[in-house]
Amino acid sequence: MPVVDQRSAPPAPRRRPAPRPAGRKAPSPRGRVHGLWPYALIAPAVGGMLYLLVYPLVRAVLISFQDFRLRQLIAGDAEFVGLRNYRTLLSDPRFWEVVRRTFLFMAINVVLIMVIATLVALMVERLGRIGRTVVLCSLVLAWAMPVVAATTVFQWLFHSEFGIVNQSLTSLGFGSFDRYPWFADGTAAFAILVTLIVWQSVPFAAITLYSALTTVPLELYESARLDGAGAGRVFRSVTFPMLRPIFLLVISLEVIWTFKAFVQIWVMTRGGPGDATTILPVYAVQTALSGQQYDLGSAASMVTVVLMSGVLVLYFRQMLRQEDETR
Repeated sequence: MPVVDQRSAPPAPRRRPAPRPAGRKAPSPRGRVHGLWPYALIAPAVGGMLYLLVYPLVRAVLISFQDFRLRQLIAGDAEFVGLRNYRTLLSDPRFWEVVRRTFLFMAINVVLIMVIATLVALMVERLGRIGRTVVLCSLVLAWAMPVVAATTVFQWLFHSEFGIVNQSLTSLGFGSFDRYPWFADGTAAFAILVTLIVWQSVPFAAITLYSALTTVPLELYESARLDGAGAGRVFRSVTFPMLRPIFLLVISLEVIWTFKAFVQIWVMTRGGPGDATTILPVYAVQTALSGQQYDLGSAASMVTVVLMSGVLVLYFRQMLRQEDETR
């Protein structure tokens, strides 16, 4: 049998790697770093948001299920009590009175804000360039004023001895308003706070609605006027349908703004006189600070969050239902 010389045999052919699909390149280490770079840039902001927003919320939820008072705040040995704080809170008649006042406060403010802001936006749209600039600058300046500064100004306006409101009413012949104690009357204090909240909220709503009005095509207005529609009919049939999403967005933002109004009330009246200006955020702080009942205060805060979320969920469901009906 012949012997084959292995040294003279031809070498085995080497396999070539499978060709890579056209247009695809192997990711390089530098490309991987560049892909992670955007996430590294937003990581500090996300971490800060989680620490400043999510952690306090989780901590408040945890405290609402504990027996957490001044001793537990110092010693840190809080006991888990389940739903006891919520049962105590929901069985308090004062709590339900505060809930009713909170919704009344929110409804009055939101209605006044939207009506006045809509009228201001329509007025600004019809002004000339100079008048429009003056009004918009005034709105921005009022909007930019710090909350505490604006609240202090209103306190001095309605001061019983040095307030310009009492002096103006007395000079007009209303002698009963001489040294009238506005903040000692529950209804008057409630009305002053409503005026303050509306004054602070109208600029944002008016500027937003005016910006939306500038996007409505002028041809629609001209067609409506040619058909004989008046100003009210034009607003109902042209302006409002075109701006419905913006109106709904502004209303939802104002609901949140008025529902959680705390600084103005705390600086001006601290919820008084009595409970005339106490709404849920003020009630939560009063409960936590007056008797060091941090557990009940946290429970009241959680109920506030749930109620506000429920209002917004119902509102958005109605909004989506109306949009589906119009399609």
